[in-house]
Amino acid sequence: MNKKLKYIFILIAIILLAAFFRIYKLDTIPPGLYPDEALNGNEAISSPGKIFYPENNGREGLYFSLLSMSFLAFGKSVFSLRLVSAIIGILTVPGLFLLTREIFLKMFKDRGKAERIALLASFFIAVSFWHINFSRIGFRGILVPFVLVYSFYFFFKAIFKDKIWNFIPAGIFFGLGFYTYIGFRLAVLLLFWSLFCWWLFCKSKNIKKSFWKPAFYFVASIFIVSLPIGIYFLKNPSHFVSRASNVSVFSSNNFLLALGESFVKHLGMFNIFGDFNWRHNIAGSPVLFWPVGILFLIGFVICSKYFISAFKKKDYLAIWLSSFILVWFFVMLLPGILTYEGVPHALRSVGSIPAVFILAALGFEFVFQKAKSLVKVERNSLSYLVLSLTLILIVSSFIFAQYFRYFVTWGMNPELNNAFSTGYVRIGDFLNSQPEEVKKYVLVNQLGVPVPYPSGISVSAQTIMFTERTKFEKLRAEYLEPKEIDKIESSPDRDTVIALMNYDENLFFELWKRFPEGQIEAEKGVWVYKIKAKI
Repeated sequence: MNKKLKYIFILIAIILLAAFFRIYKLDTIPPGLYPDEALNGNEAISSPGKIFYPENNGREGLYFSLLSMSFLAFGKSVFSLRLVSAIIGILTVPGLFLLTREIFLKMFKDRGKAERIALLASFFIAVSFWHINFSRIGFRGILVPFVLVYSFYFFFKAIFKDKIWNFIPAGIFFGLGFYTYIGFRLAVLLLFWSLFCWWLFCKSKNIKKSFWKPAFYFVASIFIVSLPIGIYFLKNPSHFVSRASNVSVFSSNNFLLALGESFVKHLGMFNIFGDFNWRHNIAGSPVLFWPVGILFLIGFVICSKYFISAFKKKDYLAIWLSSFILVWFFVMLLPGILTYEGVPHALRSVGSIPAVFILAALGFEFVFQKAKSLVKVERNSLSYLVLSLTLILIVSSFIFAQYFRYFVTWGMNPELNNAFSTGYVRIGDFLNSQPEEVKKYVLVNQLGVPVPYPSGISVSAQTIMFTERTKFEKLRAEYLEPKEIDKIESSPDRDTVIALMNYDENLFFELWKRFPEGQIEAEKGVWVYKIKAKI
């Protein structure tokens, strides 16, 4: 088998592995449905196609359009909601391979080495807990690595293979990034750095004319695609900052202290202490599996050495490519670093994932070459067979370890029930089990951002609402705040059930005073007040 065919088969195997990790048990792990996920699903059902959704601190609209398509194709369910993230996560894997190969083909002038590093990067992201986790949750942040890898793949392909029309898909993908997640906006810094390095490279080769026309195609494509959301923010400037202003280090009492603490914690999250939020991580664990964390550090040092060496030699191509990976890493950590809430924050830093695994792959290649130079192994010898079997065993053990981390250590942890609001799903299931003629109420006695802001019901109720919508086209229950208890009506010819999101003796006492004929019951973990029909 020739090398090209072998690499294709390995890449296909890695993509299939990525698909397994992202789709297997997607309907049950993670359990429940977090209210933010549910709100995304509800708005994709009720108002698809919007550029921006201002509720819940503001969210860009591309993810909602994809959710709408998923619901049309597969019906409304938790599975079809999370399937969008899973598919995006799977597609990111070959995209990272293509981008990494494009970069290192030019950096090393060695196709075999470039393709090995590219395969390693795609393998690491395929089995990474960090990327797998956000590929199985209905959050829009997973779109950021996706649009970045494909945008810069087409960008470098257009430059290095002199295919100017590739700047158009490069610009389209980058422009779409503004419709994904607030953290993507800082990718503009990476864009400016890339254009600047490209210009320096063209200048060093005295081919500046080769820069302006293709750069125009690239930037024009970005501008055209991002224009609608740009106009929206010009008309609604408060929506542009929304959530960012609430958690920014600039709004903390001691800006420098908050910034320094966030910076150190985000650098340490790869190998020391990671995100403590169970929705984002095995609470407190490093976001990288320890062997990958070590390889990442090695790769970071090697890439930095390449940059320093290239800078001394004034090799502008090497400066550009090595600094591109390093700048990507730091720039896409900034959405996390520039906040003080919940640091380190694995979700806000999701855009750095591709750069992290490129560096880890570079670190592995360095270790591999060092080991190869120390141990001479002839092909078709017994030692070669032993080494091959050892590598297979290591890879298999690595895959199993990552499976165990996600599906057992994390996936079976009871903390996930609270993290993903399984209790609210039970309330929705209870309401769905009630006959049509039963009058249904939900008392939303749980704090949360009002939806719609500022006078709506707490976002916490969105999980129950989406659960209702998975079975019925419309909501059958009426959702009220505790202060609206006087709006509850009991009909003599219909049963009435009033579900409480949280057990509250005072609320039950108020209900008893209004409807003394009712009874408090607990059904499958759901606290309800039932009023039987009098006729």
